[in-house]
Amino acid sequence: MSLEGTNAVVTGGGSGMGQSTCVQLARDGAALAVWDVNEAGAQETVALIEAEGNTAIAVQCDVSSKDSVTAATERTREELGPVTVLVNNAGISGPVPFLEIDEALWDRMMGINLKGPWHVTQAIIPDMIAAQWGRIVNVTSSSTQIGSPGMTHYSSSKGGLAIFTKSLAAEFARQGITANNVPPNFIDTPMLREHFGQDFIDDRAKSSMMGRPGTGEDIATAISYLCSREAKHINGHTLSVNGGNYMN
Repeated sequence: MSLEGTNAVVTGGGSGMGQSTCVQLARDGAALAVWDVNEAGAQETVALIEAEGNTAIAVQCDVSSKDSVTAATERTREELGPVTVLVNNAGISGPVPFLEIDEALWDRMMGINLKGPWHVTQAIIPDMIAAQWGRIVNVTSSSTQIGSPGMTHYSSSKGGLAIFTKSLAAEFARQGITANNVPPNFIDTPMLREHFGQDFIDDRAKSSMMGRPGTGEDIATAISYLCSREAKHINGHTLSVNGGNYMN
């Protein structure tokens, strides 16, 4: 897929699926702004991209803060130019029993996973409107399709992001902008290992349809396609990348 001549922002690009997505989009020709609250992680991703001869900048950004997003957007435009490809990937997770979720935890989950994409998209979409072309891909979760015990706050935030995607798709389709979402399932990432551990991954692999977890590259290639010019007639779509563990 060709993204030559485009500038892309990937939030949460400093590790895991976000890092894989940044590297893939850069290989496909986009100049990357790697946004992450962890600046060192963003710089690591930039180093991987530059090692392959491609262009990227690291931008420290807390997507839950409008001021931080505004500053990140201004810097990205100054260094790369207008942005026409956006991947809202930044997010947090973690299992917590429903009765133990307090208001602060609920608000933090929503602030990063749902309010964050709103901040970022609202800041960047004017560039797409001006170009009359743009691609938005939101990373949601298979929990929006099947639910997840102990993850009510997380599933709710990602469910909101899924319908946010469809609403954007409907509102901006006539301006050449598409919005789609990718809900991963059982992807081997640092976040999965942190919250569930290696034993969980090994046991889950045994019962999964493919017999293994997915990788960040599996997610990245799906996102890259949805960001491409070739995906011009795909809009408001959910592209499940789950190894058949959940079938539509």
